[in-house]
Amino acid sequence: MAYYQSQPVAGRHFLQIPGPTNVPDRVLRAMDNPTMDHRGPDFGKLGKSLLEKVRQVFRTEGPVVIYPASGTGAWEAALVNTLSPGDAVLMCETGWFATLWREMAERLGLAPEFIHTDWRRGADVPAIEARLREDRNHAIKAVCVVHNETSTGCTSRIDEVRRAIDAAGHPALLLVDTISSLGSIDYRHDEWGVDVTVAGSQKGLMLPPGLSFNAVSEKARKAAETARLPRSFFDWKAMLAANETGYFPYTPATNLLYGLDAAVDMLLAEGLDNVFARHDRFAEATRRAVRAWGLEIQCAEPRHYSSALTAVRLPEGHSADALRAAILERFNMSLGNGLGPLKDRVFRIGHLGDLGPLQLMGTLSGVEMGLRVAGVPHRPGGAQAAMDYLAGNS
Repeated sequence: MAYYQSQPVAGRHFLQIPGPTNVPDRVLRAMDNPTMDHRGPDFGKLGKSLLEKVRQVFRTEGPVVIYPASGTGAWEAALVNTLSPGDAVLMCETGWFATLWREMAERLGLAPEFIHTDWRRGADVPAIEARLREDRNHAIKAVCVVHNETSTGCTSRIDEVRRAIDAAGHPALLLVDTISSLGSIDYRHDEWGVDVTVAGSQKGLMLPPGLSFNAVSEKARKAAETARLPRSFFDWKAMLAANETGYFPYTPATNLLYGLDAAVDMLLAEGLDNVFARHDRFAEATRRAVRAWGLEIQCAEPRHYSSALTAVRLPEGHSADALRAAILERFNMSLGNGLGPLKDRVFRIGHLGDLGPLQLMGTLSGVEMGLRVAGVPHRPGGAQAAMDYLAGNS
């Protein structure tokens, strides 16, 4: 029995939440190496190589800063390095995590302005452009968007957000959260003109929690020279100076960096375009299963469907949490819960990271059995619909 399981259960546990995701054996073995001297010459070689290599995942020629922190730390780093007290920040309420980022901005002394949505689609690009056009004095200093909203299964079109900022002729920085999309959904830091990309290790990068990232544009580094929010641990200046030679200004998460090195190698060996296509296929198979069950997908705009997860709405009067509990107890599988106003209304199927077609079919079969056990009204055949699609699109 695994040390964390309260009761003996045969077979592997299916961790199908939208992150943390399953950690591949190759990454686990890399992390299992002895910890090295983080001031010694070998670490400098590892650090320099890794800091160069990880840029390919962000699709940037600029620096990527790595912190020993969760994605929340990368949120804070993006804000405190570029902004000053009282700065106006335009944000879009795409879901729970966009809401939490806004709350952080308020606590840091910024003045976030929230564009509201119904939590069933990505960022409202026309509303962003319209608000920026109104801001003739350029009081808004940054636009913050969550690329893939983990609470809803909706993905915002960052390329369209960039075009909206440009069409408005506005100088605001573009800050993007890719915590649940990097390494799973097509993303292009340089091409889309993003100034700070925020990321975390525990989702598409296939690592345990514990590393966070900022990919930083030249414009963002320039803004950091005059930004006046207090910063110490998250200061880019100290990090970028040390990173020049592959080192860090304080003790890094050495063994997680070993794992990151292996994970990036895996992504690049498969090819990022192939990784994204795999996630697209699995997402489409999952949506076909949901429709065949007669259930409703939380994301109501097909252009915003997420390839990392699918949030599923249950019929009125039925508990998503009770369904998740039944599936965990009977079939040893964890699914994501509903957050904020979606609590107990939706469950979330993670289909990202180190995932193959048989794992996905096991997941969808477990959901279908769970719907029956929990007495949720549905039509049978969802798993079959997914299998038919995958058999013809491998």
